[in-house]
Amino acid sequence: QVQLVESGGGLVQPGGSLRLSCAASGSIFRINAMGWYRQAPGKERELVATIPSGGSTNYADSVQGRFTLSRDNAKNTVYLQMNSLKPEDTAVYYCNTDRINIAMKRFISWGQGTQVTVSS
Repeated sequence: QVQLVESGGGLVQPGGSLRLSCAASGSIFRINAMGWYRQAPGKERELVATIPSGGSTNYADSVQGRFTLSRDNAKNTVYLQMNSLKPEDTAVYYCNTDRINIAMKRFISWGQGTQVTVSS
């Protein structure tokens, strides 16, 4: 089992900023990748940004240059700094991990989601 604790969502005006965080704990041998997806009403869940171990961060085109994903490997935590937010960024944001547990099995896990609303 792994627990993903998300925080940082909320209501912000267009052009504003928010910072999301996601901390993973539990049965973790190694985290291969960690990041964020989002799902707006009536739409499919989509990648926002993900960062693999030892690799470069991958961003959706729609957030490139506005969002920054960082990772603290010692804390198994990722941070998503979201700047210049737009109404179309409104969605439920889900933390995602691709991990190997202590039994050497691979799992994809999701957080419970945190709402981000961009509105004036």
